[in-house]
Amino acid sequence: MHIVCLDLEGVLVPEIWIEFATRTGIPELRLTTRDEPDYDKLMKYRLRLLAEHRLGLADIQRVIAEMGPLEGARSFVDGLRENYQLIILSDTFYEFAHPLMRQLGWPTLFCHSLEADASGRLVNYRLRMPDQKREAVRRLKDLRFTVVAAGDSYNDTAMLGEAHAGILFHPPENVIREFPQFPVTRSYSELRSEIDKAFVARAPA
Repeated sequence: MHIVCLDLEGVLVPEIWIEFATRTGIPELRLTTRDEPDYDKLMKYRLRLLAEHRLGLADIQRVIAEMGPLEGARSFVDGLRENYQLIILSDTFYEFAHPLMRQLGWPTLFCHSLEADASGRLVNYRLRMPDQKREAVRRLKDLRFTVVAAGDSYNDTAMLGEAHAGILFHPPENVIREFPQFPVTRSYSELRSEIDKAFVARAPA
C-alpha cells in the first residue's frame, strides 16, 4: 500500500503566520520554520509577540476564515487520493486548520493543539508528540506502507529523510543548499510526477 505524506502550509495552503503578519502589520510574525528550524523557540517567540500586541485565537481564526487553499491544491489533493492514501503531517494546529481542511475535502490531518485562557489569549501550545512528522512516517513504514513525503521547509526534512522518498516543493534557497539530496519541484504537476516516479522506483521487480 502506498501513502503520500504532505506538509500543509507552503504546500497546500498559504503560510498562516505570514498572512496574519501581513494583515496585522506585525512583520516579526512573518518568521516561519523556513527561517527558524527550532520549533519550540519559534512558537515561544510567536506567543510572546501575540501577548505584547494583545492578539488572541479569535483574531487569528478571523484571518484563516478568509483564506483558502493555494491555486490548484484541491485538484492536486483529489487526484492523489484517487491513486494513493494521503495524510497531511503539519506543525500547524487543529484550532487553525479546520476551515482549510473543509476546503481541501477533509483529508486526514495530524498536527498539534493550542491552549487559550478564558479571554482567548494563547498561552501555550501542545505538541501531539515530539518530532511527529518523522515519527508518523517511521510508524507507517513499520506497518509495511511505502511512504513518499513532500514538504517545503526545515521542519519537513526529517520527514523527507525518513520516508522511502522525499521531495521538496517550492523550498527556499537555503533549504535547497542544505538538503541537496531531495529533488526540488515548483508546481503541482512536477510534484505529482516525482511522487509517481518515486513509487515506481520502489515497486517490486
